[in-house]
Formats: sequence, C-alpha cells, structure tokens
Amino acid sequence: MLTLCVETPTPLHRVPAGFKLGFMLVSAWLIYALDSVWLVLAAFFVVLTAVNFLGPVIRREMVRAIKPLWIMFVIFGGWIAITVSPLPALILVLRLVTLLMIANLVTLTTPLDQMIDVLMTVLRPFEKLGLKTAPIALAIALVIRFVPVLGERTTTLLQAWKARSTKRPFWRIVAPLTISAMDDAEHVSEALRARGGLAGK
Repeated sequence: MLTLCVETPTPLHRVPAGFKLGFMLVSAWLIYALDSVWLVLAAFFVVLTAVNFLGPVIRREMVRAIKPLWIMFVIFGGWIAITVSPLPALILVLRLVTLLMIANLVTLTTPLDQMIDVLMTVLRPFEKLGLKTAPIALAIALVIRFVPVLGERTTTLLQAWKARSTKRPFWRIVAPLTISAMDDAEHVSEALRARGGLAGK
C-alpha cells in the first residue's frame, strides 16, 4: 500500500522523478492553455501512444485507474454540452483524460521514496524557517498515491451495493468508504513505524 509503482520495468522508470514531476506540471499548464480541439486531441493521442508503448502492464493499470471515472466525464461533458456547446465539452473531457493519464504514468513509474526525495528537495528552503519538511513531503506523496486507490475502492463499493440492492447508493457508501480509508491509513502508519517513522528528519 505504500507504493502504486508497477514492478515491471519500463523506459519511463529510468527517467528521474524530478523530471517526471516537472513535466507533469508543465504539461498541465500547456494543455489547459490550448484552445484548439485539434491540438488537445493531438496531445491526447501522444500520451495514449506513450501508454501503449510502455507495455501491457502499464496499459492495464491505466484502464483500471480511468475506468471508475468515466461517469464523471460523462456528467461534466454532458452538462457543458447542454449549457454551452458540444465543442467546449469535448475539449474539457480530452484535457481531463490526458492529464489523468500523465499523472498516472508518473505514479505508475515512480517509487514512493523517489517522489519523497524530490518533494524534500523542493521544500528544503523552508527548513531555514524551522519547518519540518519530511512530514509534509510524505503527506503530499501519500495523497498522490492514495487518490487512485480511493477511486478504485469507491468503484468496488458501488458495484457491491448494486449487486445487493436496486436503490441508489450515494451517501450509503460514505461510511464504509471512510472506514476503509481509515483502515488503510492505520496500516500505512504501522508500516511507517516499523520502518523507523520520520524520526530524525
């Protein structure tokens, strides 16, 4: 649970974590600066090609990460298509999917310790102000890691509910999802304590 990085090595695994995180930030800025649907579509296909190039393991994990969010894309895209026009809706969905794939590529090919090291480097100037940067870096890294985990857990709970009831789940899965997240947090806490925690950092 401490890492979502796939064990099967790919060329992207060898790219420094700092470069990948920096590329992710720059890509987010560039993609949202694009106004042409053709340019956004081109960016989408470039990232999709990269996913396919990295092999079946990355491709399978990418599908698992994006599949639970399809309904969000439909709702957002449909709302904008109705209230504005179909073209802005298409651009929005393409942007979201493209950025999500880039973020997942970083997550799937970057070990947690490398990500923490990069965050520690970025936060190092704040140590002069007396700020303990290690817990902050770890917290940011864990948030990045747990977002897709919680998305997948939500999908599992929704499927389990639909298999047992015809009623809409909505708030009914909040309690089990919260308990599950707290249980995961406890396991992570135990794992960190077993590894010495953040003492001395």
